[in-house]
Amino acid sequence: MAIPCPPIPTIDIDEEGRFKYILIRLKDKSTKKYRYIVRGYKWASFHAAMIDELEPTLKKTNLVCECVGGGRILHTPDENKLFVYGYSVCYGRADHNITVSLLKKKFPEYTSITFSNEGY
Repeated sequence: MAIPCPPIPTIDIDEEGRFKYILIRLKDKSTKKYRYIVRGYKWASFHAAMIDELEPTLKKTNLVCECVGGGRILHTPDENKLFVYGYSVCYGRADHNITVSLLKKKFPEYTSITFSNEGY
């Protein structure tokens, strides 16, 4: 009997504030199909810390992860806004278009979900 894999949410970010984020490509080892997920937390002093936190969960699955870039998110829920910008020194700039597209699915009620390639 196969062990059920834990659900891996597409978006897991802090409820408010300014924080680092990473864009991760999850790939199934057997089918080679992939999808993107976003992680962003104020507690993460470094972008790599978010990968370190995710990897133990993935050991129970058939998935491998690759960080494809990072940046920062400014989340202001009282204004229904998310702003994605910047880059990761370690992983480079994430494709903020992908990140914004995923955030729009998670937060359809938000009036402004935008990005800029400027800033750190």
